[in-house]
Amino acid sequence: MTTFDLGPWATFGYEDDVRPSLARVLRVGPAVLATIVRLEGGGPRPVGTQMVFGAHEVAGFLSGGCIESDVALHAAACLEDGEPRQLVYGQGSPWPDIRLLCGSSLTVLVERVLPDDPAAASLFAMAQARRPAVWLTDGRRRLCASPGEVDAWPGAFTRPHDPPWRLVVLGGDPTALAVASLGLACGYETTLVRALGPAEPPPIAGLAYRRERPDVALAAIGPDRWTAVAACHHDLDLDDAALRAALRTPAPYVGLLGGRARLAERLERLRQAGFTENDLAKLHAPIGLDLGGKAPFEVAVSVLGEITALRHEKLAA
Repeated sequence: MTTFDLGPWATFGYEDDVRPSLARVLRVGPAVLATIVRLEGGGPRPVGTQMVFGAHEVAGFLSGGCIESDVALHAAACLEDGEPRQLVYGQGSPWPDIRLLCGSSLTVLVERVLPDDPAAASLFAMAQARRPAVWLTDGRRRLCASPGEVDAWPGAFTRPHDPPWRLVVLGGDPTALAVASLGLACGYETTLVRALGPAEPPPIAGLAYRRERPDVALAAIGPDRWTAVAACHHDLDLDDAALRAALRTPAPYVGLLGGRARLAERLERLRQAGFTENDLAKLHAPIGLDLGGKAPFEVAVSVLGEITALRHEKLAA
């Protein structure tokens, strides 16, 4: 029987968006998708959280380590017989020896997905096209469509998927590199833009790199509602060009590295260029949460913290 080895360290849990892992697994064979479909009480992970189990790969996590090993056992059985399962943990569970320290009760749907599954193909195509999608499943029947395009049927679970979030970092100094590195670690599709930078890309695995001026690079990238832009130059002209280009896009976050001393004149130049107060409302300057640190990765933590807060709508008004 198939088994899934979670290993001694839960590094599989780094991946929150499991769509890339699911796509990799389905290229070589069937996968098992585990989804939290019901949660009562507080829990470390929300409804819709997913794990993927497949050949040589496991990704995602569902709890603080309480249930993953047991879910892996049921996923292996599901892979063999194709039968979906609904696993209840916590209150009402048939496995009282598996304790949830948070005191919640959660239900996990475990289902097998085959390589030729049309819903999975639609999910990946819509992510590639940067279109929001809705995944509907009861464990046997699956659909993937645009929001509002189809209605859920009785017993189906609905899981929305936004396009993968992107981060565009403009600059080339250690702070820009730190912001880009941390963005990658946080799961953002990250691009570093350094105008007229070296032909050799920075030695950061997975980082996209462009050498055009900010306006040209941003026009090529096409920031959308799921893109954050961080201008980390130490050059007024490049910063101004970056802000003028980024603020004209649907990107909900535009951050500017720099002190407050020259912020008023920067804002006035933008107003004279035709930007409204509504346009300027999405500008975060100085960039990042005020954590007090000035070292490159301290600034990076503040920037990614601010973007994360915006994504989860927890920034103070």
